[in-house]
Amino acid sequence: MSSPLEVKVTDIGDFKDVPVIEIHVKPGDTVKAEDSLVTLESDKATMDVPSPAAGVVKELKVKLGDKVAEGSVILLLEAGAAIAAAQPVAAAATSAAAPAPTPVAAPAGSYAGKVDLETDMLVLGAGPGGYSAAFRSADLGLKTLLVERYATLGGVCLNVGCIPSKALLHVTAVMDETQHMSDLGVAFAAPQVDLDKLRAHKAKVVAKLTTGLAGMAKARRVDVVRGYGAFLDAHHIEVEETTGTAQEKTGAKKVVKFQRCIIAAGSAAVHLPFLPRDPRIVDSTGALELRAQPEKLLVIGGGIIGLEMATVYSTLGARVEVVEMLETLMQGPDRDLVKVWEKQNAHRFDKIMLKTKTVAVEAKADGLWVKFEGAQAPAEPQRYDMILQSAGRSPNGRKIAADKAGVTVDERGFIPVDSQMRTNVAHIHAIGDVVGQPMLAHKAVHEAHVAAEAAAGQKSHFDASVIPGVAYTNPEVAWVGLGEDAAKQAGRKIGVAKFPWAASGRAIANGAEYGFTKLVFDEDTHRIVGGSIVGPNAGDMIGEVALAIEMGCDAVDIGKTIHPHPTLGESIGLTAEVAHGTCTDLPAPRRK
Repeated sequence: MSSPLEVKVTDIGDFKDVPVIEIHVKPGDTVKAEDSLVTLESDKATMDVPSPAAGVVKELKVKLGDKVAEGSVILLLEAGAAIAAAQPVAAAATSAAAPAPTPVAAPAGSYAGKVDLETDMLVLGAGPGGYSAAFRSADLGLKTLLVERYATLGGVCLNVGCIPSKALLHVTAVMDETQHMSDLGVAFAAPQVDLDKLRAHKAKVVAKLTTGLAGMAKARRVDVVRGYGAFLDAHHIEVEETTGTAQEKTGAKKVVKFQRCIIAAGSAAVHLPFLPRDPRIVDSTGALELRAQPEKLLVIGGGIIGLEMATVYSTLGARVEVVEMLETLMQGPDRDLVKVWEKQNAHRFDKIMLKTKTVAVEAKADGLWVKFEGAQAPAEPQRYDMILQSAGRSPNGRKIAADKAGVTVDERGFIPVDSQMRTNVAHIHAIGDVVGQPMLAHKAVHEAHVAAEAAAGQKSHFDASVIPGVAYTNPEVAWVGLGEDAAKQAGRKIGVAKFPWAASGRAIANGAEYGFTKLVFDEDTHRIVGGSIVGPNAGDMIGEVALAIEMGCDAVDIGKTIHPHPTLGESIGLTAEVAHGTCTDLPAPRRK
């Protein structure tokens, strides 16, 4: 009898420590190929690990709450001899680093109706990845058409995500800062919040950027068709036109014929099925509308998006509670960074319920009454004025009729691609959230350039070693590459150096001495493999660490690069000096 097949996770993006939140099988169960085995949850999305083949589950190697990384064994599967020789299966969040999808010939065109527009390159979706793909395609000489359902370019990120949230986070950071100034001899009156003006400020920021994008599209002669796009076959797409400030369908339709296509359809916020439809229950998009100032807010989900919005609402006056089914908040960065964040933000939260889940919500006239279960669940239902559901995002791969074009989409809605961002249909590429973790705009932009260049015939590949992550909370938390926690769990030989900001003149002057910078080095090669920062402007500084990893720098390279003083950024160089024993800004290390 052949040995059982080890079902492994081969790629979950740049995440190294992803919790198992559901197990769908038990020993003895019979499964079919592509059946979901377990569900994982990062800070931005959930993803399934599907079965590579039909067979019988022999042994589970994980339990609820376990954290996995690339190469982790999920279970043992008794399958046929041919299957046992197969490669380990990738998590449903397929990315450019995953095995290339099996190429197929483009399906014969089945659409024979009227065509309204023709183009060399069609880009479906105009988020940061989509518009970057369109602009790069146009720069390479391809006649390009962009399909977008919003009234303006920029997608979720620019219109109702990254940018408006950062506009609000800036305002609330200033408000938080003024509260501490009285200790320094400068007193301000209590802030008076005008929600109408705050909303107008947010809208102005968004409008300035989207207007700029429209101008760049026009200058590049990129055609834009507004609406929802769905494939008719491998060379035609139908667009249901939309209007208004939202996405109302007009009933009008256009058919576009294309030679090449880049799918940049993005993702949507997950709606928890037990939540009633009530205007007081919002996702991140609704939260950014600032419809009202709730007195008591519940955030469902302790990931980055939920905690960023909790920062905004708490500063505006809400009392906030968070419920998270896992044992810690903010999955992704090392726990020592999160502990600093937790200490600095303890005043924001009336309650943080870990290892606890929301099981029922009843909408009443006097509020939203919520029942919890778990380790820290209150015995009785609790009342809230508003609920923010922040339970991750789901890819839109199954919303665009990709099957009609012959494009493979897995059961979670992700589209497998190769290193050129090419799907199994040679002339159709895919990028961004729809191809897998991490669901980040900066990843999508780089993938967009690769897809456009590859479609134009260039030898372009997505081969980023690392992708940084940032929580734009107060303080910010930023990380990239291999984390200390993940390295230790994997048994990898590493060296870790940390520079406390209590020894930084700039941090002390700014009241940020609680922060620190940490670098992780491979013990054998001495090259940097990871880094993290907690404190003001951490997100602005983490790029240097990412560059050092890409360039293969060691501690001497980084430490002997002269950083300006006094800055927070010099902490990166000082951390490297700690690593090779030359730092004179800390007490001398003990001699062995």
